[in-house]
Amino acid sequence: MDGETRWLNPDERGAWMSFIATVSLLEAALDRQLQRDADMPHAYYQILAMLSEVPGRALRMSDLAAITQSSQSRLSHAVSRLERNGWVRRRPCPDDRRSTFAELTEAGFAALAAAAPGHVRSVRENLFDQLTPEQVGQLHDICRAVLSRLAAAPGAVPLPGACGTPTPEGPGR
Repeated sequence: MDGETRWLNPDERGAWMSFIATVSLLEAALDRQLQRDADMPHAYYQILAMLSEVPGRALRMSDLAAITQSSQSRLSHAVSRLERNGWVRRRPCPDDRRSTFAELTEAGFAALAAAAPGHVRSVRENLFDQLTPEQVGQLHDICRAVLSRLAAAPGAVPLPGACGTPTPEGPGR
């Protein structure tokens, strides 16, 4: 580093502030909708959705924490609540005694499937209905460009499908 800060120019600062405000308000809107309609926070919905999209509907807790950008302790607390609801179960990893799997139950898949239409409606109303098809393409291009750098960082684990690989259509979508 040469010690010289590359400050944001006015256009970059405006775009940055708009981006941060949008992400924050969108996350809050999605969380409110899921709390109201499905009695779960967006973070729990994301856990269920990630589990629904992997073979066997199970992931190591450490991998699930990385994908959802959660600390191990925060994820453990969330999975405990999901276990109490009967939506997830923990099971030991057969080839690594130190690891535990979080597995989506049939009841959890049903809860996700029930919550998905309202969630998708909220995503559409709060994001995509404001955009033209051209803007959707631009948004996708912008996110892929930024994500390609972020996903290359050590320890980064982007959401499945986020880096341009297709994901199956299903309740988590």
